Amino acid sequence: MKDQLQLKRTLKLPQVILFGLAYMAPMIVFGTYGILAETTHGTVPTAYIVALVAMLFTAYSYGKMVKAYPTSGSAYTYTRKSISPHLGFIIGWAILLDYLFLPMVIWLIGAVYLNSAFPSVPLWSWIVAFIIVTSIINLISVKMTTNVNFIMMVFQLLVVAIFLILSIMNITLNTGVNVFAHNPFFNSHSSLSFILAGASIACYSFLGFDAVTTMSEETIQPEKTLPRAIFLITLIGGIIFVISSCFLYLVQPSYTDFKNIDSAAFEIAKQIGGTLFSAIFLAGMIIAQFASGIAAQASGARLLYAMGRDRVLPMKIFGYLNSKTKTPIINIVIVGAISLLAVNMDVTTSTSFINFGAFLTFIFVNLDVIFHYFIKQKQRSTKDMFFYLLIPLIGAILDFGLFLNLDKNAKILGSIWTIIGFVYLAFLTKGFKIAPPEMDFQSAENPEELQLDQKSI
Repeated sequence: MKDQLQLKRTLKLPQVILFGLAYMAPMIVFGTYGILAETTHGTVPTAYIVALVAMLFTAYSYGKMVKAYPTSGSAYTYTRKSISPHLGFIIGWAILLDYLFLPMVIWLIGAVYLNSAFPSVPLWSWIVAFIIVTSIINLISVKMTTNVNFIMMVFQLLVVAIFLILSIMNITLNTGVNVFAHNPFFNSHSSLSFILAGASIACYSFLGFDAVTTMSEETIQPEKTLPRAIFLITLIGGIIFVISSCFLYLVQPSYTDFKNIDSAAFEIAKQIGGTLFSAIFLAGMIIAQFASGIAAQASGARLLYAMGRDRVLPMKIFGYLNSKTKTPIINIVIVGAISLLAVNMDVTTSTSFINFGAFLTFIFVNLDVIFHYFIKQKQRSTKDMFFYLLIPLIGAILDFGLFLNLDKNAKILGSIWTIIGFVYLAFLTKGFKIAPPEMDFQSAENPEELQLDQKSI
């Protein structure tokens, strides 16, 4: 069975970067622009720059750790091996938070934009429709193909490019604003605290930059290719976000004039391109959210399956695999049910909630570099202190600073989630007397493994 599942190393740096950008979904910059404009009081590009700097430091640390442990599990594996199995479990619990609630955020953003285009249709009905359709697809199909993801990414980049061209035309023809009359990076209404709060939300746009670590078995020279790809994906995505948010501001510098702050970019798209482009823009947003929602729900369901199979969660429920479709049908329904929380949440709180788990993970990935290279391997030359102590320490501090600026409700909900994980860990380890069961993230990241016979579970 293992020989049949062996993957060929065919991917080079450009292909890996394209996969990472597709996973990141470039159009997400439009999905969160309104709430960022409101939070930062109009200085969205600056918030993205701050977030980009923090993410580049974290991307560097991911690159170092993928060299040390070129296996599945990402931050969970890094922390488990570098610091402590118990702490690694908590990081895995934080990752589970992202997997379970990311579909909710994706579908909420898509529903908000559809509600703006069709205000007579209630927001909750779009959310329910998203959940039903994607759940049915995931119940039938095992995976979304790489080719579909690639096409989706190309379409998104095309829509972004058209948006930027129309924005330039709008500004040049003086139908927008004078470029030199407004500063998209700072204004008298903003402040450092507003920018940091916005940067905490902006980091949501970068989620997925580390997804290429799951392709280590298919990448040529993964020890060299993946660290470069992670860094470049983060940098390219950040540049797209900064430039796009600049033009969004230049076209409409007043963040208080939007009818619906959650779908502000749709209003700007209609302003610069009329009905035709606004329809294309809406289609791009919905297709991107729809594809991302399918993938996110599938990943969340498969992570629950992996944890059930490994007896981290009750096996009879979470480790169940349908014998005909080879899909974890119970888990797919569970993820869909959890996503119904979107009906009573807004985009700001939901994205911050996701970022709670993400920042906790990012902080420890930076610390993992210090523990693995500087402490355990004792690489402590002057050069090593710079690469294995100073840089990851700066990354951890930046991530922690953004973590502190998360939405208050997100901190409360995230803290409750972490406490639940801690109590559950104490139960699994009989009061921390034994090592926690090891989670195998492979089946969550490589759906092909779900083709295994049910008897092997």
